Amino acid sequence: MTSLDPEAWPTMRAKQALRHHMTRRRQAFATDPARAGAEEALCHRMVRGLRGMAEAGACIALVWPLPGESDLRPVMQALHADGLCIALPETPPRGHPLIFRRWQADCPMQQGRYGTFHPDGPPMQPDVVCVPLLAFDRRGMRLGYGGGYYDRTLARLPRARTVGFGLSFQEVTCIPTGLYDVPLPAIVTEREWIRCRGDGRTR
Repeated sequence: MTSLDPEAWPTMRAKQALRHHMTRRRQAFATDPARAGAEEALCHRMVRGLRGMAEAGACIALVWPLPGESDLRPVMQALHADGLCIALPETPPRGHPLIFRRWQADCPMQQGRYGTFHPDGPPMQPDVVCVPLLAFDRRGMRLGYGGGYYDRTLARLPRARTVGFGLSFQEVTCIPTGLYDVPLPAIVTEREWIRCRGDGRTR
């Protein structure tokens, strides 16, 4: 017998349908000639914005790219050269929060669950967490991969500053949301840095 509230089923089905749709769109964009320029612009915008957010010596959590995801290695390298600490997530078994491990240039990477890779450095507690997404809206709502890893992780890091990152084609009018979905305060794309208020307006 399922323990899920039946009232949540429509939202779950809507999220899953959107997840399939956006996965197909991302696969199609992977061969788009505009992809390289868009990813380069995203990285430049992220470096500028994160430099402004992070204090000296702060720890910034980024991600090693999965197939189809934006490659943030130029961001890692630029911020590491600035003297900032870079941490990347290790994916634990489902039901547990992510473990952020320190990354340094040319450090060995370990293969993890679901095709992920993480460094073998010590665990870190990030001050800024950059959150990947499949889709987002102007309220700051995001659609992830469905594992709930970032939801659990951010709940344990209430003082960390968070920003979603993606490309502009991933924006949708409205992400299906449930009672416990929490908007991100900011989302960065190759075109803009969106300051979200949770009501669809920006500030």
